[in-house]
Parts: sequence; C-alpha cells; structure tokens
Amino acid sequence: MTSSRFIVRAALALLVGGLAALPAGAQQGETAWRHGLSLFGEPKYPAGFAHFDYVNPNAPKGGSVRLVAVGTFDNFNTVVAGVKGSIAGGIDLIYDSLMAPALDEVSTEYGLLAEAVSYPADYGSVTYRLRAEAKWHDGKPVTPEDVIFSLEAYRKNHPFYAAYYRHVAKVEKTAAREVTFTFDEKGNRELPQIVGQLRILPKHWWEGTDASGRPRDIAATTLEPPLGSGAYRLKGFVPGRSIVLERVKDYWGRNLAVNIGQENFDELRFEYFRDSTVALEAFKGDAIDWRTENSAKDWATAYEFPAVREGRVVLEEFPIRSSGGMQSFVFNTRRDKFKDPRVRLAFNHVFDFEEMNKQIFYGQYRRTRSYFEGTELAAEGLPQGKELEILETVRDKVPAEVFTRPFVNPVNGSPEKVRANLREALRLLKEAGWEVKDRRLVNVQTGEPFTVEFLISQPTFERVILFYKPSLERLGIQVSVRTVDDAQYTNRERNWDFDVVVGSWGQSLSPGNEQRDFWSSQAADRPGSRNLAGIKNPAVDALIERVIFAKDRAELVAATKALDRVLLWNHYVVPQWTYGKVRSARWDRFGRPEKLPEYGASAFPNVWWWDAAKAAKTGGR
Repeated sequence: MTSSRFIVRAALALLVGGLAALPAGAQQGETAWRHGLSLFGEPKYPAGFAHFDYVNPNAPKGGSVRLVAVGTFDNFNTVVAGVKGSIAGGIDLIYDSLMAPALDEVSTEYGLLAEAVSYPADYGSVTYRLRAEAKWHDGKPVTPEDVIFSLEAYRKNHPFYAAYYRHVAKVEKTAAREVTFTFDEKGNRELPQIVGQLRILPKHWWEGTDASGRPRDIAATTLEPPLGSGAYRLKGFVPGRSIVLERVKDYWGRNLAVNIGQENFDELRFEYFRDSTVALEAFKGDAIDWRTENSAKDWATAYEFPAVREGRVVLEEFPIRSSGGMQSFVFNTRRDKFKDPRVRLAFNHVFDFEEMNKQIFYGQYRRTRSYFEGTELAAEGLPQGKELEILETVRDKVPAEVFTRPFVNPVNGSPEKVRANLREALRLLKEAGWEVKDRRLVNVQTGEPFTVEFLISQPTFERVILFYKPSLERLGIQVSVRTVDDAQYTNRERNWDFDVVVGSWGQSLSPGNEQRDFWSSQAADRPGSRNLAGIKNPAVDALIERVIFAKDRAELVAATKALDRVLLWNHYVVPQWTYGKVRSARWDRFGRPEKLPEYGASAFPNVWWWDAAKAAKTGGR
C-alpha cells in the first residue's frame, strides 16, 4: 500500500497506512460506519479517542524549523509532480486527505476530512462521510465534488495514479456530505483504504482564474500559491531557492484527535541547495536546523566541528520499523543484452560490496538481501508452509532454485573470492552467448561488443560506480557513466532510455496494489511506472494478485515472501546496501515526546516542538 500522504511525509518522517474488517454484529446490507480502518483486525484507538499515545497533547505552538532540500523547484501543482517540472518541498502539507495514518500501528488509519467510512463485506465499494466543519483556507466547505474532482484530476494527469486508482469504476456524490467509490472488482481489501489516502484538492479554486484573469490549468505546472485545507499554508517563496509554510492558526482540524499534539511549528522553511555538500556546510554554519544524513562517509567524518563537541548540535539515529525495500542497480530487460538472467547474475558476481563497504562506506552498511529488506516480509531460508503452498502454484514458471536454495548474494572481499566470482561470471556469460575476444566481451553470434551505460542524476553516486567499473571491465565489458540533470534523468527513465539505473522501491508493512506498478507485465511498458526493470513474468503477475487478495495477515506475509523469492531468483537487479536507521543531526532547539511512535522513525517535525529554553542555550538564530 502506498499513500500520497505517506510519500510527502517520508521526507520528514516515515509513515504507514491500512484497512478494517466488518465489525461483529453488522448485518449484510446494513450501513456500518467506522471511525478508523485496519487492514487486518480492529484499530487500536476506539471511537472518540482523545489523541494518539505518542504525542504531547500540551505541546507548545510556535517557533520555526529550517529544513534542507536539494535541487530546485518550479511547481506547486501536486497533480503533475514527477511528470512535469520539479515539485516544491513540503507543498503537500497544505492539503488534507480523507484519512490519516497512526504511527504506532501497522496498516491503520483514522478519519481526517472524513468523519466516518463504510464498506460492504465484499469490499466492492466504499463510502466516506465528510466532516461538516472541514473547510478550505478561504472558508468554503470541503465537498464531495472536491473529492470527485481530485480523483479524476490525478487519474487523468499522472500515470502512477491512473494505475493506482484504475479499479475505481465510478465515484459519485451519494448524500450531501457523502461520496461513494465503486470498484470494478470485489475482494480487494485495500481498495477502500487507498482511496482514503487521496489528497483532496479544491475544485472551485482550480476551475477559477488567477490574479491576471487567466483560467487555471490542473494539467500544468504553476508557481501560483495554491489553496489548501491543511494545517499549513504557503507563506512565501523564492523560485528554486526557498519555500516557507506557515501554520494556519484557525485551521479547521486543529482539535481533531488525529491532529492533537502535531504540526506544532509556526513556520516550516525549506532551503534549497544544489548539492548535499553545500547543504552540509550550510548546516554547520547554522543556516539549517535539522539534517538527515544519507552519506556514510559524511556521517563518519564530517561532523567533527565545535558545535557538536559543545553539545549544541545533537547527532542521533532513529530505527526504521515502518518500512523496508530494495535499493539496487536495475537492468533494463527491455534491451536484448539484459534479457538473459545469467548475464544479470554475472554482474552481481563481480560487485565487490565487501571491499566497497570497507573503503567507501566505513563499514556502516550490510548487503540488501530482499525486496522487503528489514521487514517480516523478507524471504528467508527455504520456502515452507503457506509460502511453499503458494509457490507450488507457479512451480513450472519459476527458477528451480526457488525451491532448492536460499537466496544469497555472491560474497567478495578477498583476492581469492574475487577471482572465484570472476571465473563464475565469465562462465555464466559464456553460457549466455558471450565470449572475450581481444580483451573485449562480444556476442558470439553477432560480434557486437557488450557495453553498459550507468545513468545517474546524483554526482555523489559516481564514486560508487567508478569503484564497480574495473570489475566489469575485467569481464571485457565497456563501461560508461552518464550524469544528467533531474529533468533529463526523469525523461530518460520515463521513456526507458537507459541500460542501468539506480532504483529503489520503498515497501510498507502491508504491500498491496502498488506491487502491480512495481513488477507487473501490465506496467512494464507504461511510461512513468515503477517497473524500471521491464519485468514481464507470469509467475510474478500471479503472486502479485495473491498479495493483493490475501485474506489475512498470515497469507499476506506468505504471499509476499513468495513474491520476494521469485523476484530475487530472476536477478532483475544487483542489490546494493541498507542501514536500517535514519541518521540525523540537529541544532538542539527542539522538544519531543518522551516516547516516539514505533513506526515513525524520528517523526520530525510532526510531533516535535520549539523549545525556547533549549534554543536560548544553543544560541544563534
């Protein structure tokens, strides 16, 4: 399951979402209104709960926080984000969705714009009842017409949402404050939930005119400050440089249980930098308050400066329990040279992660072994029980090793292991129809040399590929690295114009319909899908459906492990590395609840607040 609210807040904190079973006592055909949804079982918090356990309900409001954004922006229209232009950081925070996730539960959400939700036992439709008090920042009410407009706008103008919501056959206003979504299939437990994650847009504003009298265009980029309904509004910006959000003091939802103790800062400032090196120096100079560090090298070497030694800057790691995933080098299997899995496996054999980890990453990482790394959904050992039963249904469509060998990555790290892996890689390539002639790897039938271009948009990744490059060249492969700007990278990736890219897929604890966009045959040739590898595999397609239509948590876990195992043994990627924690550095100006939410990582800035006493001791500003 993937949430638009999750996507934006993942940059600030890691979130989860989910869906509920028919309550005991509810009769078929009877409208059973619920305050919250859980994918399997009942929500933790009862109707009428006061606030989430992980917040400070008396947290003071005030202060500001300055956050880092890398790159640039030229767009405030979330409908075309990722399709046109570069979306501004934090802009999603001006909007509310129908439901809001709880950060101390797996796959559970509670009403935000919606006060109640109802769906039948067959999950064939869902009805949301909007709160009467829900208002846009101009004072007008949020209506079913806004919900309908939002769904159609996203589906029409964004390929991801077109796929994600394609099973919504009809959406209609069914009462003054009710909107009903009817689905084209039954038994899909996630569908009632994922429409609740929809970011709601103001129909009347988008169908109006701007200050110059020109009609607004929902399909175009814009730098006109948009109208929202959320806890923040856009206060000001400098195109490509900075954006400031201010807390809406009379926000309609400020007293809702799902909002108490959250959104405590008066201002959120996103300062843009062209690269992370400059951003780090800005943090050291106290131009930024909070920094999430993604570089192992910088984490190990760049934080020895006076403010750290004096305790004015705090370094802290927060465990990631809400999600997992895969980061990897991704092969474009639409290209003939990568169609044979033996070729792809050969690349993995010569990836010397162990030496790279020692030399480049200061030993901080471990090798990724699963598409659901860091969760209970990761395949381990040999398949057993329900997972084995599921895999038996696709036995004739998957590699034999799925049933006979646990998946492990090749291990390098010593001269002996490197030589052994090089020999195995050459053997695999020979079996696949490639041979070395005059120190070049060529196709036996055509004589065509094997070339590979690594396409990246982050210059910091060049050193990783340049470390990998000599190992591939020892196989006779001609290797090049192409670094392009964000816009060119996006266009080339959308049009599948690449050999190998660095790809990552984040996974929640309750995977579902988004797996179709990640791995299905249907998504393989659809521009903008996340099926970067171009996977067209009937076994994978079948296992995705088993995940989506799982009837309980145990079946979901088993089906996901089966899917993971089949993806791994087809060698669509060269897995990279993982850490399992969020590395953060902050100027010590903020307070937080005694216990942070289990599935929220740092939960910054959501549940934190400005601490005036700490700020005075820290100085600056």
